[in-house]
Amino acid sequence: MIVNTKEILVEARKKKYAVAAFNVFNLETAQAAVAVAEKEKQPVILALGERYFPTVDVEGFSALAHAIAAKAKVPIALHLDHAYEKQSIIRAIRCGFSSVMYDGSRFELEENIRHTKEIAEIAHMAGVSIEAEIGSLARGSYSDEEEGDGTLTDPDEAVRFIEETGVDFLAAAIGTVHGMYQGEPNIQIPLLKEINEKVNIPLVLHGGSGTPNEIITESIQFGICKINVNTEVSMAAVNYLHHTEFKEQHLSSITADIQAEMEKVMTKFVRLFANRSN
Repeated sequence: MIVNTKEILVEARKKKYAVAAFNVFNLETAQAAVAVAEKEKQPVILALGERYFPTVDVEGFSALAHAIAAKAKVPIALHLDHAYEKQSIIRAIRCGFSSVMYDGSRFELEENIRHTKEIAEIAHMAGVSIEAEIGSLARGSYSDEEEGDGTLTDPDEAVRFIEETGVDFLAAAIGTVHGMYQGEPNIQIPLLKEINEKVNIPLVLHGGSGTPNEIITESIQFGICKINVNTEVSMAAVNYLHHTEFKEQHLSSITADIQAEMEKVMTKFVRLFANRSN
């Protein structure tokens, strides 16, 4: 069942676990995420990035995601990830996305607030929750995200940003990267702790791929309720294609095997984020 993303994250914050937001862009990625959610009895978020709009029919994909999620016995959300254009957000809202992310991190704070507030008003009128970001993530290896400058989130700016925009959850930049790390990760847990002490909404960690397990577990203790994962899932699928010799296999069997490989990686993350020791 498709539910409002805010519902999922408020519950996660209350019980101190995080929900995996898997980037999806075709049938197999969506099926894999929902299959893992069912198996692990945990909610997941299906996240389609604006950058995939040129190759993915958004309305068709939304219908597909709703049909798959309707069979699930656990909550599933459909999220628009990293959208920069208002029209992309309106398009996603109109075809049934349960949350949207407006990424105004390229702007100075004042302009980011102004744009984000407008988008938040549009989303809330439609009953859709909204994520936004201040600070930005640098891009590591194997990522298809845009390059960010790596600016960390200022806790006081986060408070002001939330108060003036009315966003429902906030992506906090604490040193993670989009993609895989080049060198040792330098992730600022004390900064996250300070942000969490000052704000009262769920926090989001972008850049789950390659982040050490102990950092993930600690970040959940300090307010992270949604963790985005894309690159490690993609790498598992591509690695399978690189190292498998195909002779007379039918495409249908190859895509089924790719889905199985992605499910293995997704299961690892869902179990880690569930934080079941608490």
